[in-house]
Amino acid sequence: MLWFAFFTFLCGLAQNYEQLLVARTLMGFGFGGEWTAGAVLIGEVIRSQDRGKAVGMVQAGWALGWGLTALLYAGLFSVLPPEEAWRALFMIGLVPALFVLVIRRLVKESDTFEQACIERKAKPEKDSRWAFFEIFAPRMLSTTLRASLLTTGALGGYYAITTWLPTYLKTERGLSVLGTGGYLAMVIVGSYIGYVTSALLTDAIGRKKNFILFAVGSMAIVLAYTQLPIDNTWMLWLGFPLGFFASGIFAGMGAFLTELFPTRMRGSGQGFCYNAGRSIAALFPLFIGALSETLPIGTGIGIFAAGAYGVVILAALSLPETRGRQLES
Repeated sequence: MLWFAFFTFLCGLAQNYEQLLVARTLMGFGFGGEWTAGAVLIGEVIRSQDRGKAVGMVQAGWALGWGLTALLYAGLFSVLPPEEAWRALFMIGLVPALFVLVIRRLVKESDTFEQACIERKAKPEKDSRWAFFEIFAPRMLSTTLRASLLTTGALGGYYAITTWLPTYLKTERGLSVLGTGGYLAMVIVGSYIGYVTSALLTDAIGRKKNFILFAVGSMAIVLAYTQLPIDNTWMLWLGFPLGFFASGIFAGMGAFLTELFPTRMRGSGQGFCYNAGRSIAALFPLFIGALSETLPIGTGIGIFAAGAYGVVILAALSLPETRGRQLES
């Protein structure tokens, strides 16, 4: 959290593109580490029957932060010149560092982790420094690869939609509602409700069925955006299901990854699978842009987004159902 906050602040001090690129990249390093540590911790302290709801509700904080940032953006750009407002917005990113004080004082390590430490001390021949590489051992490699495919599909579909869809709808469809606060509000509200709904469903119907449900919903919304003749009014209302499905699919991710790996390698497995998926998925917008030289950009979005969510479905079907699984060290 300190790393993430510090380099977010430095982004506001950048004097050229190169400095902003370096600060932004280092900020991302902290972002990935923060997600991993938080998802593992909340997954370990919550009992198995409520783990999906708890981890998913924490993930819903993304939409709340998104909404708060949109309000800060509107406020700062209304009172400051644009060349100063964007810097102020980055500098506000230093504020979350204050939460470290709360974490240090009030947040304890999970009992699961503490028990694992006791066992490790009792068996010192097991060197925990090599735990990361155990996720690639023969008995875990298949799980690691399939879980990475699951995250790649979910994140790839999300990036394909959110990166290129506004450009496509504005340039090829001539729609103007995308730049309005009303459309953004619909997407954010849909995202939050999607997170909460998915968090509840992942415990109610199971991890795998929940992923498949939201993947199918995301496919449907992409096809609606790229294939149906829609106007600004329809576009405004479609913002809700877009946020609902494309964001809600992530609510079950933390609990599922927590349950797939034993305590000894849980942080390594969860951190690698989620962030490997993020890294590979980051290439999807590049591929869509390259494909747009020969095909309409709407077709490229549809191909990559539908393909990504198809990967989610296949990966979910191949992985074990973990709902209710007790965590073991």
